[in-house]
Amino acid sequence: MANEGQSSILGALDSAKTQWYHVTTVIISGMGFFTDSCDLFVISLITKLLGRIYYQKPGSSSPGSLPDGISATVSGVAFAGTFLGQIFFGCLGDKLGRKRVYGLTLVIMTVCSICSGLSLGTDPKSVMTTLCFFRFWLGFGIGGDYPLSATIMSEYANKRTRGAFIASVFAMQGVGILAAGGVSLLVSYIFELHFPSPAYMVDPATSTVPQADYVWRIILMLGAIPALLTYYWRVKMPETARYTSLIAKKSEQAASDMAKVLNVDIEASSAKHDQARFSSDEFGLFSAKFLRRHGLHLLATTTTWFLLDIAFYSQNLFQKDIFTTIGWLPPPKTMNAIQELFMISKAQFLIALCGTVPGYIATIATIDWMGRFKIQVFGFFMMMLCLIGLGLPYHHWTLPHNRIGFIVLYSLTFFFCNFGPNATTFIVPAEIFPARLRSTCHGISAASGKAGAMVGSFGFAALVKAIGMRNTLLVMAGISLVGMLLTLFLVPEPKGKSLEDLSGEVEPEKIKDTIVV
Repeated sequence: MANEGQSSILGALDSAKTQWYHVTTVIISGMGFFTDSCDLFVISLITKLLGRIYYQKPGSSSPGSLPDGISATVSGVAFAGTFLGQIFFGCLGDKLGRKRVYGLTLVIMTVCSICSGLSLGTDPKSVMTTLCFFRFWLGFGIGGDYPLSATIMSEYANKRTRGAFIASVFAMQGVGILAAGGVSLLVSYIFELHFPSPAYMVDPATSTVPQADYVWRIILMLGAIPALLTYYWRVKMPETARYTSLIAKKSEQAASDMAKVLNVDIEASSAKHDQARFSSDEFGLFSAKFLRRHGLHLLATTTTWFLLDIAFYSQNLFQKDIFTTIGWLPPPKTMNAIQELFMISKAQFLIALCGTVPGYIATIATIDWMGRFKIQVFGFFMMMLCLIGLGLPYHHWTLPHNRIGFIVLYSLTFFFCNFGPNATTFIVPAEIFPARLRSTCHGISAASGKAGAMVGSFGFAALVKAIGMRNTLLVMAGISLVGMLLTLFLVPEPKGKSLEDLSGEVEPEKIKDTIVV
């Protein structure tokens, strides 16, 4: 139990040893991110399939493809929904509580995943319109997961391993990207194995077998399964003590909830003690006092996340175009629609397996001793070097015997992105803002990132068309350089500090640590 004279729920949370409730919180929150990334990144795998199914021109010897505007909209519309969802649910998480709206995001994601696969219509335009409608609302639900998952995990975690716990939640994004490639591989393999293209189809370029229309629908609907698996546990998990005690002012409820998860006896007086030392100097978002205390923090989290997501999402969503350009994927004319999906999925799966997932693992293993600041600076710097290494000698990499080198360097870009700013831009906003504005500020920061993702998804193809792949890669290197410089001058180091220390909500001389035995 808590030592006498040091009765503080916040102190108990900060000094608690790693327990089962930490693990369950990571799993419950992480499965949401697993679903998020499956749903967001799987679209990049099926856009070529959609083009061959719905936009094959009669009599043409070339495979059908989505028009540029439709392709960008299908790829990016979910980000528009995510952008709004992050702001909406971020604000709601501070107004109503983190837990009260946590289950709602999963319901939206589940329903819209299923409806995306059921997109109906009598012509290509109506199918794409319906798909984009449900993808938008899918993104809206996904958006809520960012501020809520990050805030819940940060408020449950102890200060010694808080970075690793939040990173573990976000690392499920990498597992979801891997799963998106794996599921697409499996579904396309099953359909190609059991429903092969008819022998009379001599030209693979125009051979879009009827069952191809089922493939993309099944892949999209499978994204609902992981969300459904954790819905019950999201509804049952208690509200965080920091919200219940410090914001809702419910001392007895906070003590009761934390006594269950910490497996210790905590009295309501513990929460009242926290409230007594909690600053009563409240200020609103964008007030003069907020801007003086946290304005630079918000500028740091929004700008670095914005720049990171331009590079990260453009490369993820357009991997297939990059691989086709350098000749790593066979020409579309040599494959039917399902075979092409299989090859694209295999490429994404390998990149995620060799670069993306190891990057997340490296962050989890090192963040609480290296710190967020060093990892973010190092990650941006290495991304810049890798992109320069891809861009400057770009024509060298297009030669057949050099393509493996391109893939290795390209994989390293994703490794240092995830052992770097893609993880830390998610973690830092969950630690440095006041409890009553934490979810809101994280939502604003994440929304800034999704604005960058929209720039990447809508602008990457246009940029490649305007200045070529080589120069586009060099532009991405420049974006990484700017992100590194902003980190150097603006981003604080939250390592090893309590959330209340970081936000300035408790005067240092009033803080007493709690030892839980």
